[in-house]
Amino acid sequence: MTKTLLIAAGGTGGHMFPAAAFAEEMRKRGWKVVLMTDARGRRYTANFPADSIEDVPAATIQSKNPVVVLQALMKIASGVSAAGKRLKALDPAIVAGFGGYPSLPALWAARAQKRPILIHEQNAVLGRVNRYFAKDAAAIACGFDRLDRLPESAQARKHVVGNPVRPPILAVREAPYPVVAPGAPLNVLVTGGSQGARLFGDVVPVAVTLLSPDIRSRLKIVQQVREEQIESACAIYSEAKVDAELAAFFNDMGDRLKAAHLVVARAGASSVTELQAAGRPSILVPLAIAADDHQTANAEGVVQVGAADVITEADFDPERLAALLQKRLAAPHDLAVRAAAARAAGKPDAAQALADIAEGLAKSA
Repeated sequence: MTKTLLIAAGGTGGHMFPAAAFAEEMRKRGWKVVLMTDARGRRYTANFPADSIEDVPAATIQSKNPVVVLQALMKIASGVSAAGKRLKALDPAIVAGFGGYPSLPALWAARAQKRPILIHEQNAVLGRVNRYFAKDAAAIACGFDRLDRLPESAQARKHVVGNPVRPPILAVREAPYPVVAPGAPLNVLVTGGSQGARLFGDVVPVAVTLLSPDIRSRLKIVQQVREEQIESACAIYSEAKVDAELAAFFNDMGDRLKAAHLVVARAGASSVTELQAAGRPSILVPLAIAADDHQTANAEGVVQVGAADVITEADFDPERLAALLQKRLAAPHDLAVRAAAARAAGKPDAAQALADIAEGLAKSA
């Protein structure tokens, strides 16, 4: 009899991408996979490897306005009720939560129905929804060795598996780090994510103009910027005679990473994990407003192994970035060493390890 796995996830791509890689592995093992999310999570479900996708209402409480709070509570209650009905109909053997407030209704319903709960936390700090359900989870899997805010009662059920990574990114791991020949192009990939692209669009082009002429003349910049910044950033690069390709989004990130000698990125869990999986050195700029400063925690491991530099958001200005870019790009052998360190820190078998835990829980349920 085919068993059903229900995955509860949503909110951002950081929650959905690892969930998709896990879903793909479970389907390979013969499981039926159902994704439960909300309208916001739906934006990240294109090509999600699920047999079906269920929508339930979800909300987060971020306001002190009692009317807004009441509305959010009513929406959450509606979502829990809807999720409960669907869980009874689907009868999943495991409910796996990947964080984000859209995962709350399914996890709440699973707890009420005493179904085995598997939590996966992508960041080095346990998120609010995962933190709330950790004491009830049969297993808590995590992307990094460090996992702050995990309740003491759940420590024995912690499993460090890594973050499942999409196949196009894993494919980069099999390709060698691109050799930097004397006088050859230096490929720099800048990917800021939805909350980081504005800052990067303001700072990176100006920083590039401060590089030495010999480095600047060899640069090939591929940069994600907001639509409204493309024209101004293009003008700066053009004036500096720097070869640059700018876009609001790149749907071929595997190919972009494969060509990159150095990456400038935020320190979200997916970004850090994909840099490790691909084996690429980086300059990381943690998002200052991230809950519990989890992006700084995410970056800790790759910095410790010598695969990344960190610049805080407060210190991220053209002069500081230019000095670090100059240092790294002028030492191609050092870049290759840092790339190897990133690759060694990666956990390419995370999806399989997580699937093993899920199947173990199903057998013991």
